[in-house]
Amino acid sequence: MSEHKRILVTAALPYANGPKHIGHLAGAYLPADIYARYQRLKKRDVLFVCGSDEHGTAIPIQAKKESTTPKEIIDTYHKLLKSNFAELGISFDIYHRTSEPIHHETAQELFVQLYNNEAFTEEVSEQYYDEKAESFLADRYIKGTCPNCSHPNAYGDQCEKCGKSLTPRDLINPVSTITGNKPILKQTKHWYLPLQEYEAWLREWILEGHKDVWKTNVLGQCRSWIEGGLAPRAMTRDLDWGVPVPLPNAEGKVMYVWFDAPIGYISATKAYFKEVSEGKLEFATPHSDAPVHAEDWRKYWQQDDSKLVHFIGKDNIVFHCIIFPAILKAAGNYILPTNVPANEFLNLEGEKMSTSRKWSLEMHDFLADFPDKVDVLRYTLTAIAPETKDADFTWKEFQLKNNSELVAILGNFINRVMVLMHKYYGGIVPEIGELQNIDNQLRDDVGLAFSKMEHNLEHYHFRDAQFEMMNIARAGNKYLADNEPWKLIKTDAVRTATVLNQALQVAAILVRSMEPFIPFSAKKLQTQLNLSELPQVAHFDIVPAGHQLNSAELLFSQLEDSTIEAQVTKLKAAQEKSLAMNATAKPQKDPVTFDDFMKMDIRIGKVLEAEKVAKSDKLLKLLVDTGIDTRTVVSGIAKSYSPEEIVGKQVTMLVNLSPRKIMNIESQGMILMAENAAGKLALVQPDSDDMPAGAEVR
Repeated sequence: MSEHKRILVTAALPYANGPKHIGHLAGAYLPADIYARYQRLKKRDVLFVCGSDEHGTAIPIQAKKESTTPKEIIDTYHKLLKSNFAELGISFDIYHRTSEPIHHETAQELFVQLYNNEAFTEEVSEQYYDEKAESFLADRYIKGTCPNCSHPNAYGDQCEKCGKSLTPRDLINPVSTITGNKPILKQTKHWYLPLQEYEAWLREWILEGHKDVWKTNVLGQCRSWIEGGLAPRAMTRDLDWGVPVPLPNAEGKVMYVWFDAPIGYISATKAYFKEVSEGKLEFATPHSDAPVHAEDWRKYWQQDDSKLVHFIGKDNIVFHCIIFPAILKAAGNYILPTNVPANEFLNLEGEKMSTSRKWSLEMHDFLADFPDKVDVLRYTLTAIAPETKDADFTWKEFQLKNNSELVAILGNFINRVMVLMHKYYGGIVPEIGELQNIDNQLRDDVGLAFSKMEHNLEHYHFRDAQFEMMNIARAGNKYLADNEPWKLIKTDAVRTATVLNQALQVAAILVRSMEPFIPFSAKKLQTQLNLSELPQVAHFDIVPAGHQLNSAELLFSQLEDSTIEAQVTKLKAAQEKSLAMNATAKPQKDPVTFDDFMKMDIRIGKVLEAEKVAKSDKLLKLLVDTGIDTRTVVSGIAKSYSPEEIVGKQVTMLVNLSPRKIMNIESQGMILMAENAAGKLALVQPDSDDMPAGAEVR
């Protein structure tokens, strides 16, 4: 532990315009929670704050989509997010919101402070304006073609396909997302933060001052921004939703969301101490006897002996490492982040998560389907955490972590210890006898794993830390297997008592070790062990002889294949439905003449036989009655139809297509199919059964 007296932990403020998926959980909220829980266990003065980000263009855009108001949107999703986080064990000391008056006041005070410090420049520039909507267009109200990757639906601030940061003027063929019209350029005045003036300071502070401390992915992105040259960035917008700019002649101007949102960390801290001082919240550091005052927020934000740690995803690095620090630096009386341990992205079943494409696992959906598996999700996401590179969540991995690790290793060890304790001693902890080498080896192994776990927790290596937690359980399992107390009891009762006493101490150490990662299971184990407090260190006399244990209960249960398969099926079905509903028809092909069309001989046929083509997962070999003859057709429909399903069905077929060999089979025609955006094929069939084979399609 450094010289810091107190630690302020923040997690990225989620937009309150919709539910959040497990990628968000893995990226910012779970690692932040693990770190905060660990610091509390160390009895350190730690405060964990977050809240809903309720401004920016995303909110009114979503309100328009849902035919409602921004206020109704933020109220709905703030409530959902706050509830989801609580159910997932994310232990915020306060979960605030940026629509609260205290946030508006805080953001406006800081804006005026920078204005008075002459930190802003005022610039009149041409910005896009929608004449039909009679409105200037903020970044997210403009779409166009990305100049970097040619994606046709890039936003005015970023291309979500290639990730490149953009300005509206960068877009090719921009259009308004409000009306679909092409915008015009019109003059407007805004206040800019001249980031180029902070380049030298940022280079020294980040690239030199933190080069051996911050994660390489964070340093790399910061270096790219700084060496690419920083430019002035507008801190205001022409919008009617957001924190009003508190300056004369600023009507219709609100703060840029990335000016006001990080200030949400400050306003949440202020709100927390205000509510604690008024008796509405309990102080998060109960071991401190000092009285709490509303102005104590300043200790966390304005005293050099405080440590500020931002937990975010990699898409927010520039805002937390460059823009927000520049704002705090310009203010002159705030501390700067000590670390920004940003994570990479989490994919789902091999693909990038996307709520709009329905390829995601939303937090509320997981909670609805697996209310008793929260710790399994926390454990899995920590085990595969995208700490240094993108990671992939699969349902099979979720099942494997549950069955092969939580059940088979951790749960098995705890259950064996508790069952044997009750079987042999009625749940009363026996006296310890003389220790042997094998006992001392257990103590060494557990002590080493515990020490490594804490070291990794201190340095934000949560995946490695959890692995060491599980190593404690592995050591306990090995100890039981080597000593076999279920056999030993028949020949040496004294030695058996020592073995089970020591195994029980490992279980007690596990309570403390599990708490940051799987807190609900840790609480269950604490109850079984009948411990009033969590142990602070890894010693082997936590539970005294004579202590009465509570009844044994399984901590984890098996996940069956059918449960996992159902989730994969559900995911794929949701994506297919979304793609089909949101598909955009392909442009019309070049015109053909009527004579060209009349050259095609399209007939109704009937499938008589079908079989899979060897060495292909796409092709079926069909025998079709065309009314003219019976012929073989090779068709790429195997992923949509099985041979059994297709036999007996009527099909529409181009019969005068020149034969060609496919997989060494001569195909004598083409079955006509319709295809949706998800790639699912469907037969083009007559809607009447009285169309005979050979009927012409005109």
